[in-house]
Amino acid sequence: MALHSLFFFTFLTFSSSFHGISAVKYEVINEATTTPGGIRFTNEIGIPYTKKIMGTINEFVWSVIFQENNPSDRKPVEIVKLYIKEYKGAEAITWGDNINVSSIYLEGYKGDLKWEFTSLLYHELTHVFQWNGEGQTPVGLVEGVADYTILKANYFPPAFAKPGDGDKWDQGYDFTARFLEYCDGITPDFVPKLNKKMRYAFNINYFKDLTGKPVEQLWRDYKAKYFTARKYGH
Repeated sequence: MALHSLFFFTFLTFSSSFHGISAVKYEVINEATTTPGGIRFTNEIGIPYTKKIMGTINEFVWSVIFQENNPSDRKPVEIVKLYIKEYKGAEAITWGDNINVSSIYLEGYKGDLKWEFTSLLYHELTHVFQWNGEGQTPVGLVEGVADYTILKANYFPPAFAKPGDGDKWDQGYDFTARFLEYCDGITPDFVPKLNKKMRYAFNINYFKDLTGKPVEQLWRDYKAKYFTARKYGH
């Protein structure tokens, strides 16, 4: 799975209310309007769609991924800014409440650009709203939770990791997302429960607290389950 993130910046204005209680404003700015990627953003995606889908994804992250129906459980975010910028590197970078999307990446993408852009935003907006133990959570787990959102939203590409793939539980991105999916099957609502625990700190024992097994045992069980399934063609 291509690297979707790290942490960065955007512009426009749209306000959306969820559950009639909390409101987040969205700003989107295309700073690369004259570049091939910026032009492609305007023609194939557009600012109105971007603002609308940011609100949809925001609600999905709150209600489905983290189950934060009580506003006091949510990370306090007043405004999310998204920029289309001309830079080389990661497709998108999130830093705090700001998202940068690379116009160079948009320029070169082969396929349905609007679908890919939407998938990218499911990942990046998860970073905006997730708890990360005030920076203590392993990066691989942070990125895995963001790709778990892509998985649950059914916005994952064909190259996304299959169940049982990966070398370690915190490998990150789609590999860790699949492991989290497995943990969710052991303990219902595992990801929202884990996210809540990571509000102020991170401890590897959170996995045992939630499932009854340490994370390394969970990983061995996970690998064994899918090795056996593949061995016998299931």
